[in-house]
Amino acid sequence: MGHAGMAAAAVRYLRTAGSPPSGRATGRALPHQEREEKRADTLPPPDLRAVRADERAPVDPAVFRRVLGGFASGVTVVTAPAPTPSQKGASEAGDGVPGPAGFACQSFASLSLEPPLVSFMVARTSKSWPGIARAGVFCVNVLSAAQGELCRAFAVSGADKFAGVSYSPAPVTGSPLLEGVTAWIDCEIHAVHTGGDHLIVVGRVRALDEGRGDEAPLVFHQGRLGTFAPAE
Repeated sequence: MGHAGMAAAAVRYLRTAGSPPSGRATGRALPHQEREEKRADTLPPPDLRAVRADERAPVDPAVFRRVLGGFASGVTVVTAPAPTPSQKGASEAGDGVPGPAGFACQSFASLSLEPPLVSFMVARTSKSWPGIARAGVFCVNVLSAAQGELCRAFAVSGADKFAGVSYSPAPVTGSPLLEGVTAWIDCEIHAVHTGGDHLIVVGRVRALDEGRGDEAPLVFHQGRLGTFAPAE
C-alpha cells in the first residue's frame, strides 16, 4: 500500500472507529501486500473507557501535565500541502477550507535508521490532522530560537496559520518548508497507530537537510518557550 493509501485507510478508520470489521475469512492465504491492506482497513477500535462519576481518575491530569512538562523538548511545525483538485471536494464537504495544513508539535522523534523513520503524535481532535492524513505526506520543520512567534501562530486552532508566512515546497512531497528553520525532514506517511486520545504517526523520510545550522533551537519546557545553552 502506498503512502496515500495508508493515510486514506487511517481517515476511514477514524470515521468508523467502533464499528466491527466486516467480511469473513475465506481460508485462502492472502499475499503479503493484500494482508497489509486488509489489516490497515480493519484496525481494531481503541480500548477506551470513560471514568465513572464515582470513580477517581488513575492519574490527576494536572499532575500528569506538570510532571511530564519537566521533560524539555525541541519544537517543530508539521506541515502538509494543500489538497489536489481531486481532494478539494472532500475538504470542502466539512473538513475545513482547502489550503496547506500545519500545527506546532513538540512530540516529534527519530524512530529508525534502517529504514529511515520518524514519528510525531497528534491529538485525535486536531483540525489539522485530516488535511495531513488526506495528503499522505508531511514535512517536519525544526524551529530556531528566533521563531517563537511562528510557533505560537501554528499553535492556534482554526486560524489562517500560513498568512504572512514565507515558505517553499519541500523537494519530494511539496509540503510547506518554512523559511528560517534549523532543519527539515520531508516524509511520506508510513503508518498510523492509536495511542489513547492521540494518534502516533510514523513517517518514512524521503529527504532532509539542515537549514540555518548556526541558529540555536527553540526549546519547550514547563509550558514556556526558551533557548538552549550547551553545558560547559
